[in-house]
Amino acid sequence: MAALKILVIPASLRTGSHNAKLAAQAAYEFAQAGVDVTRLSLADYPLPIYDGDLQAKSGVPKNAVNLKRMVAAHHGILLVTPEYNSSVPPLLKNTIDWVSRVQDPHEARGQVFRMRPFAVAAASEGRLGGTRALAALRLILSALQATVIPNQLALSFADQAYDDMDRLKNPADIEGLKALVRQLIDVSQRMM
Repeated sequence: MAALKILVIPASLRTGSHNAKLAAQAAYEFAQAGVDVTRLSLADYPLPIYDGDLQAKSGVPKNAVNLKRMVAAHHGILLVTPEYNSSVPPLLKNTIDWVSRVQDPHEARGQVFRMRPFAVAAASEGRLGGTRALAALRLILSALQATVIPNQLALSFADQAYDDMDRLKNPADIEGLKALVRQLIDVSQRMM
């Protein structure tokens, strides 16, 4: 059987992002579990704002095609999102919108979302930990017929959650992340 491959995508480009730190911690946990893990930055895949007229005129941007292929090359995906105005940030929504438009020969549009499980996590300085963004992200992924695992992590008070090495401090947060990692591994293995 091929080695399990997990893709971790933080949906924040901000310097010192709590979500980028959480994505890094998750990638570490996947590696500790013996998984082949890739963590990417959406800064390496800039995309214009989705516009159907632009797509009709110029096609799907190369970065959307490359991102779709990255997703397709992995058995499971973890999306780590900040919360903007009780929802997902435009960076993540726009990325999903473009990737869902990539259609290789002999596949349905958006098929890449239906072929592998997704996990979702968020970090926020507030007490809700990004739960509203996670609900919105689940709705978006469900509309694409993605399998979203039941476990999720909403990291509250993220400005106080990390030690000076950017590792989670609170045992409950650490266990919540490990449970999310274990479940994504289990579901990904079953769907391989």
